[in-house]
Amino acid sequence: MGGSGCSISISMCILLVGVVLLLSAQVGSCSCYRRIFALGDSITDTGNFAFSSVPENPIKHLPFGMTYFHQPTGRISDGRVIIDFIAQALGLPLVPPSLPEQHSAQFPAGANFAAFGATALPKDYLKGKWGIDAVTYASLGVQMDCFKEVVHRIAPGGDVRRVLSESLIVLGEIGGNEYNFLFLKHDRPRETAYQLMPEVVGIISSTAQELIDMGAKTILIPGNFPIGCVPKYLDILGKFANPPDYDQFGCLSWFNDFSQRHNQALSNEINRLSAQHPGVKLIYADYYGAAMEVFKNPGRYGIRDPLVACCGGKDRHHTGQDCSQSAVMWGDPANFASWDGMHMTEKAYNGIADGVLHGPFANPPLLNSC
Repeated sequence: MGGSGCSISISMCILLVGVVLLLSAQVGSCSCYRRIFALGDSITDTGNFAFSSVPENPIKHLPFGMTYFHQPTGRISDGRVIIDFIAQALGLPLVPPSLPEQHSAQFPAGANFAAFGATALPKDYLKGKWGIDAVTYASLGVQMDCFKEVVHRIAPGGDVRRVLSESLIVLGEIGGNEYNFLFLKHDRPRETAYQLMPEVVGIISSTAQELIDMGAKTILIPGNFPIGCVPKYLDILGKFANPPDYDQFGCLSWFNDFSQRHNQALSNEINRLSAQHPGVKLIYADYYGAAMEVFKNPGRYGIRDPLVACCGGKDRHHTGQDCSQSAVMWGDPANFASWDGMHMTEKAYNGIADGVLHGPFANPPLLNSC
């Protein structure tokens, strides 16, 4: 179930100013890591999908990027995403997408290999065994191929272990798209997701083991989000729900329970690996718990209704139209938790990152690992 090579083609004609912003340094409170390397999906992507050879896409235009960068950067949000807040807190530059300079840059502060639509398992495997049509080939295996190519190229004297021992590796969030494709695009029994879960968790675990074998000493591994609170889920799957199917916060209970089961299985694997490698810091990031704080106490974050999207359509959850220049902007993104019905706003990501950096939603809190 490995990757098929680092073979994503490059389009260098977009987002040039955005690259400059991505490379700009930010002053933070900790500098115990020399680099950050990140893998994952659209939650972590800082521009790889936008730089790939995809057709014209709304994420290359405003209102994406409107809040912090004031222009699109390839992030699927109005501004910064979780990895940006982590980099800033650690006193490092924002982590640049790897794709534009995959074969040439030295990446002195690290590189981001995450991509929109990425899956933990390979695309062909998902199609052949599970009938799941993934939208990109940027599976975790493909990202690892790209990562290894870069690390072996930039390591002084070929000392990969030294480079990785001085770096923070962010492994995810990844695997959520397997479930999204299954739940949102396929009329499949829910039990299928339970059957798929061990394979998703297994590939994340084996990737963490591979990183450890290469010399990584600190790996942050996030869990899945409370997908039952995602506006797109509420819109599409809520049509088949009854009042008892919702929890006190208006979220779909079964889907949140599924996310927690995935997270528990992942946490168990992290604990197993930690016991085998006492000299390695494996940090589980509880994105679920941190995100639920926003849904439980939206007013604390200045958010009116966390179950509606900021950019989208005119339906109940604002998900009837994809976010684009022609979509409805329902107000200041700072007043929303959801940006486009699937991804969160900078405001929400900031809250999640804070819980991971300072606690209590990481074990140990990331800043305590310095």
